[in-house]
Amino acid sequence: MDTRGICAAMHMLPDDRICDNGGMKKRVQVPFTRFATICCAMALPLAMSSCSIGVGSEITSPVSTPKTTHDPLDRSAVPAIADASPHGKAVRAVDAMSIDERVGQLVMAPLPAGSDPSTLQDLIVNQHVGSVLIIGNWDSGTAGVASVTSTLQSYAPVNNQLLMTTDQEGGSVQHLKGYGFDTMPPATDQGAMGIEQLRRSAAVWGAQLKAAGINVDLAPVAGTVTVDRASNAPIGALYRDFGLDATGNADHAKAFIEGMADSGVGSAVKHYPGLGSVTGNTDFTTNGILDTTTTLEGPEIGAFNATLDVNPSMVMMSLATYQRIDPDNPAVFSHSLITDYLRGTIGFQGVITSDSMSAAALSGIQPSDLGVRLVEAGGDLACIGASSYVQPVLDGLKAKANADPSFAHKVTQSAERVMTLKYSMGLAQ
Repeated sequence: MDTRGICAAMHMLPDDRICDNGGMKKRVQVPFTRFATICCAMALPLAMSSCSIGVGSEITSPVSTPKTTHDPLDRSAVPAIADASPHGKAVRAVDAMSIDERVGQLVMAPLPAGSDPSTLQDLIVNQHVGSVLIIGNWDSGTAGVASVTSTLQSYAPVNNQLLMTTDQEGGSVQHLKGYGFDTMPPATDQGAMGIEQLRRSAAVWGAQLKAAGINVDLAPVAGTVTVDRASNAPIGALYRDFGLDATGNADHAKAFIEGMADSGVGSAVKHYPGLGSVTGNTDFTTNGILDTTTTLEGPEIGAFNATLDVNPSMVMMSLATYQRIDPDNPAVFSHSLITDYLRGTIGFQGVITSDSMSAAALSGIQPSDLGVRLVEAGGDLACIGASSYVQPVLDGLKAKANADPSFAHKVTQSAERVMTLKYSMGLAQ
């Protein structure tokens, strides 16, 4: 409160009794001035008592100002700000799932060419399988495949749709053909393209997959052939690599991934850390699948790591064993390769999937242990090529998760990574 303002205002008050007679004016004004002065003096202590500024000790207020108190802030009553990122949404979604629902997100069930989609209905509806692999020689064109994928998606919850995948590399590995699908050249021919040309071509192929209801292409192969091409059964002999050195292969793999992404289709770079130095094809044999040369410091694995710069949806692990990395486990079950190196050293926190768990390379392992060993190593999504393996893999994961809390925690982490991918792709909401 400004007492000077009060006093000034009172001195300026009009007095209707003032007249032109100078004496009368003087007699009236003097008492009024004294009255104003007295009022100001009375107002000053009251004004000063309500201010926070310090005053002299000789001025005291006769009015006691009550002390204002506030209740302590109840922080529990303040609403938390929800993390709206794909990861934040995934964490909340998985938290609301049962163990069986979480396990279901870690399995990719196959639908062979010509199969009725209803054969997977129970797995999707009642066992919560969250991904499907469209496998084999489908020749029904984009419309025919779209009809199948649409039916499969109708079995899944509307807020948690399926990852719908296929192998569409080009050349001898093109599972979807017919009207609406271009005939894709082998990867070695793609390697002869310029980077931008390959990206544009991959965008066209991606648009065709998108029209068919496919949202992830299990491609490209980023391996570098280091042995005689004809002797390299899984890659070189089939012209599945880009046919270049490690740097060139990485550049073309990135262009392929980016082109697919341009059309809204994800990719899975494979087969980490490379199948270019073995002789046996892991799909069909247990012989010749020991790699004796690949290291964590070499250019071959470096080509894979470089592709992570363009955010592939998944990394697919090889089923071969790498003597100079982990001689005791195939890559798909190697904790030192997946958790310590790929996740720890390289920093990849996305989805890690397997090559087909029903392949010959893993035939010595009980099917019920396959998914368990993948998750224990730090992987997430069990890709299965043979329908008969799906139930044992599911059962093995459920049994282990129900018996072992530490393993159940790993299942939760893997389900969160899969769901993060789904949210980022708009498949979950």
